[in-house]
Amino acid sequence: MTAREKKILIVTGEASGDLHGSEVAAALKELFPKVKLFAMGGERLRLAGAEIIVDSSSLAVVGITEVIGRLRVILRALAFLKAFLRREKPDLVILIDFPDFNLRLARAAKNGGIPVFYYISPQIWAWRRGRVKTLARFVEKIAVIFPFEVPFYESAGVPVEFVGHPLLDVLEKWEAGKAGRGEKEFTGEPLVALLPGSRGKEVSSLLPEMIRAAELLKKTWPQAHFLLPLATTIGREEAQKFIPAGFPALTILEGKTYEAVAAADVVIAASGTATLETAILGKPMVIVYRVSSPSYWVGRMLIRVKYIGLANIVAGKKIVPELIQNDACGENIAAEAQKILTDSQYREAMAADLADIRKKLGKPGAAVRVAQIALKLAGATPVHF
Repeated sequence: MTAREKKILIVTGEASGDLHGSEVAAALKELFPKVKLFAMGGERLRLAGAEIIVDSSSLAVVGITEVIGRLRVILRALAFLKAFLRREKPDLVILIDFPDFNLRLARAAKNGGIPVFYYISPQIWAWRRGRVKTLARFVEKIAVIFPFEVPFYESAGVPVEFVGHPLLDVLEKWEAGKAGRGEKEFTGEPLVALLPGSRGKEVSSLLPEMIRAAELLKKTWPQAHFLLPLATTIGREEAQKFIPAGFPALTILEGKTYEAVAAADVVIAASGTATLETAILGKPMVIVYRVSSPSYWVGRMLIRVKYIGLANIVAGKKIVPELIQNDACGENIAAEAQKILTDSQYREAMAADLADIRKKLGKPGAAVRVAQIALKLAGATPVHF
C-alpha cells in the first residue's frame, strides 16, 4: 500500500522564519517525498520545494505601532490563508514564530478541524504571558528552541518538546562548507560587521547610527573596514540611501552574513536572531535596538525579561552590551566597539561566555526532529530515516 499524499501549510513572517521553515521543508521532503508543501514565506522556502501562496516579505514589521502602517496587507494575507484552509483542508499547519498573525490563524485552523503545530513558539515567556492560554486551546504541540521554555509551557499544560536551536544546523552546514578554504576574503584592521536587521524600519532607524559609529571608529582606526551583509528582505538600493557618498571603507554584501560575522573583529547587530548567530560563531558584539517611542513605552510595560538581546537572555546574564532607543546612537555604539577592540581582558571574557551559549542550545538536528513530529501529527509515516 503506497503512502497517501499529505498537504502541509508552513506559515512564516520574517527572514529568519523563512530560513528555518526551509530547513523543515527540506527535511519533510526527505522523510516523506509525497508531502505537498504550501507556504507563506520567501525565497528560501520556495527553493526548498514549497509552493509560495503568500509572499511574506511585505509583512515583516518591528514594534507595536509600526504594525498599523501594514495592517491592510497583513489582514489581506490572513484572510487569504483562512480561505485556503477552508478550501484545501491541509493535513497540518506548521506555524513559525510571527505570533500576532499566527495565533489568529491557529484559531481558524483549529475551528476547521486542522491540527496546528507551532515551531519557534512566541516569546510569551518574555511578554504577553496570557497568550499561553490561546496556545493551549488551539495548538496540538509546540516545539521550542530554548531549554528554559519547556517548564514554562509544561506548567500551562501545553504539550511541548525541546528540539534544539535550528541555527546550530544552519551554522554547522556553513562551517563544514567553509572548512579548508583558508583564504582571507576581507581585509581591514579591524574588520567590523554591521547587521542592521531584516526589516525596512529597523534598517532606516539603525543603519544611519551604525554608519555614524563607523565614521567615528575610522578616525581612531584609519585601516578599519566595515562589512554590511544585507538580509534577503533588504535591497541594496534601500541600504545605500543611508551611506554617505564617498564613504570608501564599507562593502555591501548579499547572502554573506556568516562570512562577514566570522571575519569580523567586532559585530554591531540589531537585536534579534542575528545576535544569536553572532554568539554561536563566538564573535564579540554590541547589540542595538530602536523602535518608535510609543512602541518602546508599551513594550516596557509588557516585557518581563531583563535583557533585549537573545545572547544575554540565553546566557541569563549581561555578557554583551545593549544600547536601547536613544542610547543606540553612533557615539555610544563606537565607544562600545572601541572597548571591545582595545580591552583584551573584556574581549576574552565575552568570548568565553559566548562559547557557553552554544552549549546551551542543544544538538544539531532540529529540522529533522521537527519534521518527524510534524509528520506524526499529519498522520504520515516517514519513509526515509
